[in-house]
Amino acid sequence: MGDDHLLPIDPDLAPSDPAEPAVGRPRRLMRGRHDRVRADVLAVIAAGGMLGASARYGIAQLIPPAPGAFPWATFWTNVSGSFLLGLSLTVLLGRFPPTRLVRPFLATGILGAFTTMSTYEVETALLIKDGHALTGIAYGVGSVIAGLVVAYGGITAGRIAIGRLGNAR
Repeated sequence: MGDDHLLPIDPDLAPSDPAEPAVGRPRRLMRGRHDRVRADVLAVIAAGGMLGASARYGIAQLIPPAPGAFPWATFWTNVSGSFLLGLSLTVLLGRFPPTRLVRPFLATGILGAFTTMSTYEVETALLIKDGHALTGIAYGVGSVIAGLVVAYGGITAGRIAIGRLGNAR
């Protein structure tokens, strides 16, 4: 079995990165490029965040939540964002040369702001608190399961797309 069965790894977060803590290695203050904020990276994350948050807001306006009902807008936003994250990172990491700005713009900026953990948590807690425990539990557990399944589906679709792109050349 080759490496193609492994999940894609973002080279910016590779375990060999000295900025990442390692078991058995004492934590010390890192000096150099890892302790500086990169203005260009922050700018693309902010720009992507504006796009992602605006898209999430638009979906929330199209599918307004009813009190005590399943929060479909947040559910579909988070599930579609999970798929898009799996797909886009697989294609970016598998097909294109590394770049400092594309992944932060797309994954952290757009998709990070498009999906929403905080709204998911608040909606789950409010459903349970307000006496809609079955809906809250179904939403809480269903969101996690659906997100994991579609993220894997996105990774699989990305691998298929990479294979087809490679055969087209």
